[in-house]
Amino acid sequence: MVRKITDSVIYIGCDDADLDLFESQFEVPNGMAYNSYVIMDEKVCIMDTVDKRAADAWLDNVKEALGDRKADYLVISHMEPDHTGSIKAIAEMFPEMKIVGNTKTFAFYDQFFAYDISDRKIVVKEGDTLDLGTHTLKFTMAPMVHWPEVMMTYDEADKVMFTADAFGKFGTLDTDEDWACEARRYYFNIVGKYGAQVQAVLKKMATLDIQVICPLHGPILTEDLGYYIGKYQVWSSFEPEDKGIFIAYASIHGNTAAAAMQLKELLESKCAPKVSIADLSRDDIAEAVEDAFRYDRMVLACSTYNMGMFPAMERFLNQLKAKDYQKRTVGLMENGTWAPMAAKLMKAHLESMKNITVLEPVVSIKSSLKGETPETMVKLADELLK
Repeated sequence: MVRKITDSVIYIGCDDADLDLFESQFEVPNGMAYNSYVIMDEKVCIMDTVDKRAADAWLDNVKEALGDRKADYLVISHMEPDHTGSIKAIAEMFPEMKIVGNTKTFAFYDQFFAYDISDRKIVVKEGDTLDLGTHTLKFTMAPMVHWPEVMMTYDEADKVMFTADAFGKFGTLDTDEDWACEARRYYFNIVGKYGAQVQAVLKKMATLDIQVICPLHGPILTEDLGYYIGKYQVWSSFEPEDKGIFIAYASIHGNTAAAAMQLKELLESKCAPKVSIADLSRDDIAEAVEDAFRYDRMVLACSTYNMGMFPAMERFLNQLKAKDYQKRTVGLMENGTWAPMAAKLMKAHLESMKNITVLEPVVSIKSSLKGETPETMVKLADELLK
């Protein structure tokens, strides 16, 4: 896919509709886009390559965009292999092309690849510039958004910000879907724990006149940039995006699931603003993480299993802790036939996180509810709605 973004900036990336798991863990039912760009000026500069899965299609795009011209520079924004898997191919196509990165970029390059580029490196740091003719590129370091070597590049002429993985999303470019849903799932599962670092980069971006955002995944953003930047401000500050209650349950034989559904119906009957629910054993765990961060309240419902938590819940809580889950209110439901332990263990996990309020009472079920609504569930619902 080759198309103009501005008169000088051309998109040359590729869609990968066949990918099932991004980073071998995140479900991508609509595939993935590997974005790459070229700036046509007195000097020609390619912005990042693509995953080796898409190398052949990408090289065809490069040839189409450049015609009989040669690339003078390749800028490496981020060293993950989905963006650097075709460096050798493009370096061999243009043997005089210089490769631009920072000190950490090239340290990581040597860890990934054996192909020698030592005589072609241009090492840049914060605030350095690269003159292409009409276009001047200014480099902004963005460490831990979401790797240490990440950098963003600002094209001063066309006011384009190349943001590496920031502002990206799951899905191919030809997928017709709401940006926020898959961008949110992408952010919290990949970038999420580095909120402070994202905040630092947003402050740098606020000093620039940015008209276009070009991420390494997902659509190019050209309108209402305040909306997208606003989402990143909320997400990176760990503040809830919406008022609502997310119920995450881990059920063995279905009785805990039934209790979770009963609580959902009770909350809805009491006019809860929004209630979302997920089966941690079957639903996409990345989407459950997304909803946990999206809403200001959560309920964990878990069966006791071998005197511990059911594994799906433990996995979920470990994911939340790894993503620095915080600033939320949480209610607990447990189930156990002879010795309920799940609530105690879930609470211990939550207490290791920051600014988590655990509500009372805990709803404790002995095997099943048999249709009844225990008083503790009613009280928990009332607490959740205060």
